[in-house]
Amino acid sequence: MNNDSSAQDRRTPIFAFALDVSLIVLFIFIGTRNHDTDTDTAGVFSTAAPFLIGLVVGWCALRAWKAPCKIDNGVGLWLITITAGMLLRHFAFDRGTAGAFIVVATIFNAFTLVGWRFIAAQISERKSLRN
Repeated sequence: MNNDSSAQDRRTPIFAFALDVSLIVLFIFIGTRNHDTDTDTAGVFSTAAPFLIGLVVGWCALRAWKAPCKIDNGVGLWLITITAGMLLRHFAFDRGTAGAFIVVATIFNAFTLVGWRFIAAQISERKSLRN
């Protein structure tokens, strides 16, 4: 393995985690814009906090840094992020968890946290077939 490949392998978990964080913040940003609530930076991050905490819990529980692009890790991260995020949002952050919000959050985060990993797996598979 050459140094470029090794450096890239070490950066993959960082990029994967940053992408996961960005997608959660995007979800919250879209929601706050659509509902015209907490649209400033502090408001978006305070609304995102329970889900970001859930994401960190998921990364630690699954040790996702070992295989950050694995679809199974995406599924686990999605489930842990949504479950922990909703529980934290309701009990620790004293914010609403309306049924419609739970459904939208669950669907959006499934498409994003699992979706980018599915796309990455497809690209990787196509590359390996070409070689």
